[in-house]
Amino acid sequence: MNENQDKGLHKSVINWYPGHMQKTKRLISENINLIDVVYEVIDARMPYSSKIVDIDKYIKDKPKLLIMTKVDLCDLNETKKWVKYYEEKGYKVILVDLISKKGIQQIISQTNVIMNQMNEKRIAKGLKTRKIRCLIVGIPNVGKSTLINCLVGKKATSVGNTPGVTKNLDWIRINKNIELLDSPGILWPKFEEEQVAFNLASLTAIKEEVLPLDKVAVYILKQLSLYYPDILQKRYQINNIDFENIENTLEIIGKNRGCLIKGGIVDYDKVNKLIVNDVKNGHIKNITFDRMK
Repeated sequence: MNENQDKGLHKSVINWYPGHMQKTKRLISENINLIDVVYEVIDARMPYSSKIVDIDKYIKDKPKLLIMTKVDLCDLNETKKWVKYYEEKGYKVILVDLISKKGIQQIISQTNVIMNQMNEKRIAKGLKTRKIRCLIVGIPNVGKSTLINCLVGKKATSVGNTPGVTKNLDWIRINKNIELLDSPGILWPKFEEEQVAFNLASLTAIKEEVLPLDKVAVYILKQLSLYYPDILQKRYQINNIDFENIENTLEIIGKNRGCLIKGGIVDYDKVNKLIVNDVKNGHIKNITFDRMK
């Protein structure tokens, strides 16, 4: 990762591991023998930070599709570098736009290829053909529920813009050939890289209370300043940021965007929420925070 990405941030190990996530991993391990293929879902804006670091321990050697969602919000030029990176590691990568549903049919097609290969082996052993069973895994708020609804063609799961909507493992029928086991979003016990934690917080994969909102907002400004100064200028009318005196920048944003209290005083809490929500709600897009070395 680029060392400039976390310049000025204090190094620390951030602990965030709700108990239900360990339970989910245990349930995945217990059910993995029922599974034929795994859909691992990651966020195209953070293809490194959103990938579950220890997932292979739980899904064993099952065939896997690496599905990058939220392609409509990413910097496609940067994200494509990560596609190449993962393809060179042997992954089958599929880019998906959850709004236009581009890429959904490719998931179905690739799953059918795997199913046909599976059933050819079953026939060779004198067994009957059967439906393919898939498991979908990913970090919180990566778009799994919306992806499932796109695959089904109707609302099949609860969808929310906050981490932790799905609570249990549930079987969902995608079509006559594909059954899908949905799972809650999972993380890992420690974020050894602070940059990963801030990427997850910036793109709403972990709850807002895990990291201070003001630090997350400043991190977003740092990323925009480093890689997307045009977005910074267009959204906030700022060309340069003095991170030694960040209040000056926040004051400009607050005045430009009306984050004021009585007397025309800037409300810094409102400014911080504004910046975070601009990313959360897709007002700031065409960004990819993970960078290749």
